[in-house]
Amino acid sequence: MAKIDLYDPKWVDMVFADKNKEYGAYELRKGTSGRNIKALLILVITAALVGGFLAWKVIKQKEMEQQQAYMEAMQLAQAQKAAEKEQKKEKKIEKPKEQPKKEVPETRATQKFTAPVIKKDELVKEENQVKQMDMLDAHVAVGAENKEGVADRSVVAAREEIAAAAPPPPAPKPEVSNKVFDVVEVMPSFPGGNGALMSYLSKNIKYPVVAQENGIQGRVVVSFVVERDGSITDVRVVRSVDPSLDKEAQRVVRNMPNWNPGKQNGSAVRVKYNVPVAFRLQ
Repeated sequence: MAKIDLYDPKWVDMVFADKNKEYGAYELRKGTSGRNIKALLILVITAALVGGFLAWKVIKQKEMEQQQAYMEAMQLAQAQKAAEKEQKKEKKIEKPKEQPKKEVPETRATQKFTAPVIKKDELVKEENQVKQMDMLDAHVAVGAENKEGVADRSVVAAREEIAAAAPPPPAPKPEVSNKVFDVVEVMPSFPGGNGALMSYLSKNIKYPVVAQENGIQGRVVVSFVVERDGSITDVRVVRSVDPSLDKEAQRVVRNMPNWNPGKQNGSAVRVKYNVPVAFRLQ
C-alpha cells in the first residue's frame, strides 16, 4: 500500500470518490490540511517569539545587575578618592616655622684691677694687712677626711667627653590610641578590592521573604569599624530601608572576612567605614 500524505488534499478525493460530495464532511476534510499547516506555523512562530522574549529578558537582567555592581564600585572608589584628597589638604597646611634660637656668646669672668695705694702702717686696717703664712689657716675649718684631687685636668675632660658622647636613653614608645579615625593615610580595604567586596555581598545576601512579598527594595548603608587586626566591630545601619532588609545587611557585613587594616604614621589604627548594601527584586 502506498504512503498517503495527509497534508495533500488528494486523499480526500480518493475517500469520497463514489460518495456524495455535497455532504458537509467532504468540505470539512478537504480544508483539514490547510488548517493543520496554519496551526503548525502559528505554533512555531509563537514558540519563537516567547523564547526570544525570555532570552532577551535574561540578557537584560544580567546587564542591569552588572551595571548596578559597576555603579556601586564607582561610588566606593569616589568616596575613597574624596577621603584621600581631604587628607592631602590637611598635610599641605604648613606649620609655623620656628625661629632659630640666638646663641649668646659665652663671656669670660673678668676682675677689675685696682692700683695699689701706699699708706702708713697705722692707717691700714687690720683686716687689710698682709698676714703671715702660719696665720692663714687660723680661722679655717679643717675636715677629718682626706680627699685626693686629680693632678691632670685632661683626665676629667676625657671623662666628661665620654659622658657627653654616650647615646641618650631610648624614648618610651607611645601607647597605641583607641581613637576611631574617619580618614587615615592608608584606608582599610576588603581582601581583593572593591570588586571582591561587591561579589561577596551579591553571593551572601538572602533576600527576606517578607520584603519580596511586599515588593520592598532599596539600598541600606551600613557603618562599621575596622579594628587594628582587620576584624569588623560596631556594625550599625546609618541609612535604613526596611527592618527586614536592615537586619539582613547587618548580618552580611558582620560575617565579612577580616579586612586589611588602615594605617596612620605606619601603625595600624581603628577606622570607621561605610558600605552600601543593595537589594533589587528580580
